[in-house]
Amino acid sequence: MTPERYAKILRVLSKRQPTLTVLMDQVNKPHNLSAIIRTCDAVGVLEAHAVPPDDGRELDFQGQTFDATSGSAHKWVSVQRHASAVQAVRDLQGQGVQVLATHLSQRSVDYRDADYTRPTCVLLGAEKWGVGDEAADAADGNIVIPMFGMVQSLNVSVAAATILFEAQRQRLAAGMYDTPQLSPAQLRGRAFEWAYPELAATCRAEGRPYPVLDDTGQLPG
Repeated sequence: MTPERYAKILRVLSKRQPTLTVLMDQVNKPHNLSAIIRTCDAVGVLEAHAVPPDDGRELDFQGQTFDATSGSAHKWVSVQRHASAVQAVRDLQGQGVQVLATHLSQRSVDYRDADYTRPTCVLLGAEKWGVGDEAADAADGNIVIPMFGMVQSLNVSVAAATILFEAQRQRLAAGMYDTPQLSPAQLRGRAFEWAYPELAATCRAEGRPYPVLDDTGQLPG
């Protein structure tokens, strides 16, 4: 670990937005998964959420297509898996997070009218079917991207990027990237995981605390 690399890790983590996330409901195409994760990294999402496809397949976050399209962003954005979209929505709401489903309904509003400076999760549906009615109903709001062409919707990864960069715009205007959103302890812990992922995994497996790194990211002793 070079001092320059560690300084970049700290700089990136100081901009992370733990109160902004996405929930991918049965998004199963690797290139879409990876593109969404790459956008999450770009706007400062700390952790994403996903529901695996209901056909029994696992989400592929290590496949060749995923790695190539994500630009290794999966190393910097962790993904928490959930059994169902509805339960994930309720769990996030229980943590004080508003869930905005990309879904056309009578209560849908333009995605730019939502307040993304609040703790927010954007719920994205499967490529073919979109967000299910039950999950959309459970969400705090429904948002849409206005379309004026012959097709009715964007590719899910393009929609995610469009909405997340609007969230970034609002948060930049509110100064939310100016000071770290992570506590000092959280920032140190994430920095160690990013700098020494294999050692961090060993520490977690053995129940040991992470070593304290010096200011240049070097291990003690």
